[in-house]
Amino acid sequence: MLSHVDAKNRPAMVDVGGKAVTRRTARARALVQLTPEAAALFADGELRSKKGPVLQTASLAGTMAAKRTHELIPLCHPLPLDHCQVEARLGEGGVVCIEATASAEARTGVEMEALTAASVAALTVYDMVKALGLGTTIREVALLEKTGGKSDFRAPAASPAPAPAATALRRTVPARAQKPSRTR
Repeated sequence: MLSHVDAKNRPAMVDVGGKAVTRRTARARALVQLTPEAAALFADGELRSKKGPVLQTASLAGTMAAKRTHELIPLCHPLPLDHCQVEARLGEGGVVCIEATASAEARTGVEMEALTAASVAALTVYDMVKALGLGTTIREVALLEKTGGKSDFRAPAASPAPAPAATALRRTVPARAQKPSRTR
């Protein structure tokens, strides 16, 4: 039975009033496949675009989004997060690995906050590099683990995060980057 529907199959917020307040944590991941042109901008642990430092901005956007999850997902409870951390790094093959961790002392879990943080961070990477071409893809958004509440969860076949690149990517920039038809 789905938890967010009532007896008449209508959307409903879950009543968590009777649940115990416990330490809740969750960790989620998003993978973003960059175009070769975007990956070529990687230098000194950061991707630089005309809009600014991509990975730092994505981490900040993910943290901000986690705090507003209840405003974005209709039936989520507003939670006072105790901690949220979003890390983004470029791995082999031009894959940006974003991992988001959220925690709170609450009556309900923080899985949606961690997933929202990872998702918005991935969308931010996309937004910041799209001027180089629209071929960047968000390959995966997944819950990796959660603790607290009735049960703990760990993704059974969670693939390992891509390893950071062993050697720096070439810093060549294409002679002429593709421009989007419209900018925001």
